[in-house]
Amino acid sequence: MLFSANLGFLWADRPLDQAIFAAKRAGFDAVECHWPYESDPALIWHALQKADLQMISLNTRRGDVAAGDNGLTALPDKVDEARRAICQAIDYASQIGCRNVHVMAGNATGPDAEETFVRNLIYACDQAAKHKIGLLIEPLNHKDAPGYFLNDLSVARRIIRKVGAEHLRLMFDCYHIEILHGDVLRQLHISSDIIGHIQFANVPGRGAPHEGKLDYQHLFAAIKALGYHAPLGAEYKPANQDTDASLGWLAVAKGL
Repeated sequence: MLFSANLGFLWADRPLDQAIFAAKRAGFDAVECHWPYESDPALIWHALQKADLQMISLNTRRGDVAAGDNGLTALPDKVDEARRAICQAIDYASQIGCRNVHVMAGNATGPDAEETFVRNLIYACDQAAKHKIGLLIEPLNHKDAPGYFLNDLSVARRIIRKVGAEHLRLMFDCYHIEILHGDVLRQLHISSDIIGHIQFANVPGRGAPHEGKLDYQHLFAAIKALGYHAPLGAEYKPANQDTDASLGWLAVAKGL
């Protein structure tokens, strides 16, 4: 199996370009990140080329984090700011050869928020198509992201259907989905037709795959049996922030 290191959590104590090289040395097949915008895209492109790794995804900016923003795309009063964040993410992704942009919804509720999210995603799809970049939306659980608009798989499916663009897909994070809906394997089967990327961490502590209640050896084998062969995103928080010490699972999982 193939695995991607999410550098928002793994080797997060290092500059992004150095984290890319650490992921390569550890045996990952790709990388992904959260918000790379403080890093020169030319530097990141060079690091990716030298390491022979692709960036799978990056996120749109959250907005004013100090004021409680966790994304902008579903906020009716921040359409202009949301679209600037979308264009920024697509531009950065195009400069580093990144495959996908995760469009963050933000904290909102109600039909106006959904309508705004859909309209902004249609705009995002039009912009992303110019660069052949995919877009992802991700349900986040209510414990880690209280108030987040997109917190249900059925809502994600409805929004993807409303937007109607082939390059808008679901980011299926096993950690978030297990907390939201339970029975993550069943949810994988139900959602397999709209999945664009899969991420994982264990429950309840968002730790490495061997640290929690989910049997990831079984889950990885089941994902492979579904015919999913793209890199799976390791988005977990290493114990004591020591990424290298947390990687005992990787060699075993790559042998599946």
